[in-house]
Amino acid sequence: MLSLRTTLVGLGLGLGLGASSVAQADIYQTVDEDGVVVFTSKPRAGSKKVAIDAPTVSLPKDKNPERFRRYDTFIHEAASLYQIPEELVRAVILVESNYDPRAVSHAGAVGLMQLMPGTAQTMMVEDIYDPRQNILGGTRYLRILANMFNGDIFLTVAGYNAGENAVIRYGGIPPYPETQGYVTKVVENYQRYREVAAQKAR
Repeated sequence: MLSLRTTLVGLGLGLGLGASSVAQADIYQTVDEDGVVVFTSKPRAGSKKVAIDAPTVSLPKDKNPERFRRYDTFIHEAASLYQIPEELVRAVILVESNYDPRAVSHAGAVGLMQLMPGTAQTMMVEDIYDPRQNILGGTRYLRILANMFNGDIFLTVAGYNAGENAVIRYGGIPPYPETQGYVTKVVENYQRYREVAAQKAR
């Protein structure tokens, strides 16, 4: 009988402003000799790559690439206020809504950072469709999750998608294909944004 206990190997990433980059964004799953489900960023003997399924959202009709820079001021404000890397906020927005402030998921999540109404209320968001409030609320939630999971980016992102209780219950990334795929996509984009930022800084 498999244990529900889950360990993460080689996936540690601090969420401070000086966070290290991700060596590899793919996530692999295996079971050790004690029956513990192990997630790692590097393939091992007998491991399998987790499925990549992203949540379905209403994508924007606006294909103008300017939308990717339209909320820079709000992203910078939120990232600075809650001490979350801007690149992570951008990665979450990209995967959640593709930068569409009108996006609504089948589950009822709304806006750029796809906040559920209850979460938005808890994060003190009065207008869930307002880009600035949505970004501030979503980033505040990321900060709470990062504190809860000791800055582990994988658990923080998994908690944003599946809820902190699911991460706690499974002791790691929940075994939901959507969440596993979501974590992979967000971390891949986080890494890409960091690489672009590093190139601009040279």
